[in-house]
Amino acid sequence: MRLRTLILSLVLASAGLHGGAALAETTYGQGVHGEDTTPISVLLANPDQWVGKTVRVKGRVTDVCQKRGCWVAIASDQEFQTLRFKVKDGEIVFPQDVKGRVGVFEGVFNRYELSREQAIARAKHHAEEHGEKFDPSEITGPEVWYQLDGTGAVVE
Repeated sequence: MRLRTLILSLVLASAGLHGGAALAETTYGQGVHGEDTTPISVLLANPDQWVGKTVRVKGRVTDVCQKRGCWVAIASDQEFQTLRFKVKDGEIVFPQDVKGRVGVFEGVFNRYELSREQAIARAKHHAEEHGEKFDPSEITGPEVWYQLDGTGAVVE
């Protein structure tokens, strides 16, 4: 009886060490190439130095485009920072269930500038997508943002 209890304990402990069943990875688009990833906080600390370069980042998906699955928000290694990973509509579609999962994302890091009018239109669209109230007076000027224009990803 003691031997059976010992064997059962070892089997259960081994399953706990390995996290139980391994999660399958899903590849989107072209996947990712190479091994090196750049922390999102490093990209955002000096973003203009990275513009136009192909980079890979790793992080947990915090949000997914509700309509087309054409973008995901990725949590940074630094609290309260996220990076948007945008793909061409229809080329890659992220399902809603990737939210909360960790992935590696690859693409070209780019800078975008909007006039005040364009920034208002973008904020209005965002508010409509998320069912939020929108006040155009809160947009006071032009807007600059950075995003990773994606070519591929691998998500657990």
